[in-house]
Amino acid sequence: MKEKRPLVWLSAVYPSFAASEPLLRDWQIVHAAISGRPYNESKTGGSPEGRVGVFDLGALPDDQLVHVPDWLNAMPVQHWVATLEPHQIHDPDICDLVNRYCRDYHTLPLDMDRLNAILGHLWGMSELQSRTSPKNPGCYHNFALEGESRAIQQVRTLLQKFARTDEPVIVYGENGTGKEAAARYIHHQSTRKNKPLVVVNCAALPRSLTQNELFGHEKGAFTHALNTHKGRIEAANGGTLLLIGVDELCLEQQSAILRFLQEGVIERLGANHAISVDVRLIATSTLPLEDLVQTGAFRSDVFYRLGSLRVLLPPLRDRKEDIPILANRILSTTPSINRARQLSDNTVICLAEHPWPGNLRELQNRLRQALLLGEGRLIEAEDMGFAVAPSDRPERNTELSLDAFRSRADRQAISVSLALAHNNVSAAARLLRISRVSLYRLMEKHRLPHGTSARSPKNN
Repeated sequence: MKEKRPLVWLSAVYPSFAASEPLLRDWQIVHAAISGRPYNESKTGGSPEGRVGVFDLGALPDDQLVHVPDWLNAMPVQHWVATLEPHQIHDPDICDLVNRYCRDYHTLPLDMDRLNAILGHLWGMSELQSRTSPKNPGCYHNFALEGESRAIQQVRTLLQKFARTDEPVIVYGENGTGKEAAARYIHHQSTRKNKPLVVVNCAALPRSLTQNELFGHEKGAFTHALNTHKGRIEAANGGTLLLIGVDELCLEQQSAILRFLQEGVIERLGANHAISVDVRLIATSTLPLEDLVQTGAFRSDVFYRLGSLRVLLPPLRDRKEDIPILANRILSTTPSINRARQLSDNTVICLAEHPWPGNLRELQNRLRQALLLGEGRLIEAEDMGFAVAPSDRPERNTELSLDAFRSRADRQAISVSLALAHNNVSAAARLLRISRVSLYRLMEKHRLPHGTSARSPKNN
């Protein structure tokens, strides 16, 4: 007997599919009932999973419509098909909901042959996607946002908030921190997750071909334009356009995208009419764009239209407690000709003490080198390209000592209190609940002269 495929049926009425169930012969229907409150998995006893689902709008009371996005976003269903009453197709709110979350819709009464056909098609596409393994499963982009450090947890929280909007976002970070991974996370957590994600590498975008690449061209626009060609922006219509390394764009290229950023329209080369596009923009940058604006290397009008939502990815040196987690993830997904898959204790210490100027990319490269060169059961520090194992060093790095952590905490407390008190030592001492004399002693101990102000991290 052919095994039935699970089909999630989301409705405000239980069971709304009873009359249709005999005709859905190839499906094992799992019902989920929308309640009058936002989706909460802990209260609903878990979320039914399925590659496809039917969302019954016909029986949905108007007062529950506001909760529907929470349910559709939270449930692990890849493709939704909506069912609705004929009059609902004229409701702008219903149309917007279907357009944003569903791959297809059917008006009641249902045409069961058509419904079975579209569900089978969506299931097949989902199965095909699941069989497509990543081109580079060991790439750090696949797990750059994993970890338990406070720094990366704050980043994940911020990205989740940004994913709920359609506003442009700028992702900042050093090379190798996973900026592209953060941008993809925003897209895949947003309501546009089933729509295109088009990536543009700004550093590799030729100046002379910028407009053709981004806006496309009409047939006959130039000598070799034999067919109409959609540009990258038009290809992202309904989805997300990701500009990797937007700080690499020259002033001429920035001018070319200004109208798109301002009005949401493009014009193909050789065309005499504008095309409106619905595109969510995410950009990544290694350099602070504010600094480039000050030096004249980046247009201020383009900068401000890239949006006010910004996130700064922490360098690996600021999330060292995540290094063992990330290292083990890379090791578990990287093919190896040797059997060594574990880090020795000395190697873990060495990883924690290394400054990691190349961040996650450097960690990935060193681990791949270790898998290739290492011959023992464990991965030693020498296998990763470190000259001497930590236990053999005559002088150990004291950066991770308890005294070092206490010293950094003291320095931060002094700097922040002085900044809040506008460098008034007496007021700063009161904030710290210590005497003025004690504060002076701490300032002298940590070589913080009077007048030092805190350099607080930027809010991104």
